[in-house]
Amino acid sequence: MTDSKQLYQEVILDHNRKPRNWGLPPDATHKSEGVNPLCGDHIHLALRLADDTVEAIGFEGDSCAICKASASMMTAAVKGRARADAEQLVQEFRDMAIGTLDPGEPHHLGRLTVFAGVRDLPTRVKCAILPWHTLHAALNAIASTSTESEADPMHAPMGNA
Repeated sequence: MTDSKQLYQEVILDHNRKPRNWGLPPDATHKSEGVNPLCGDHIHLALRLADDTVEAIGFEGDSCAICKASASMMTAAVKGRARADAEQLVQEFRDMAIGTLDPGEPHHLGRLTVFAGVRDLPTRVKCAILPWHTLHAALNAIASTSTESEADPMHAPMGNA
């Protein structure tokens, strides 16, 4: 097994077993619910914005290991960041997951590039990007989102995925 695949598996397993920022902050200013109807992932995300900075963020729900790990790493990555920086990460992560961002080129993803290989697993791409869809929705006062919604500005058709 290649080192990148082994690291990917280790990160997924670690964040699935011990998700960071599990649970919703009680004083959230922004919330959204995300659903991936293809595999059944269903998460709730809540955050508190203060002075346009993500002061607190958390999630909960029922999802596969890839979705939970992505949400865990996403919440850790955006906590303490400006809203615009969080939105930039949303776009870069989505682009990386669908294969339009080369992780070798300049970006702001840092450790999130461990998910770069998901682009080679079309049926798992939407599992990885659901938390990011949901963060985008929450930041834009959209109560719910789906990886299959045509109205969702983050909608990324992936063939049969």
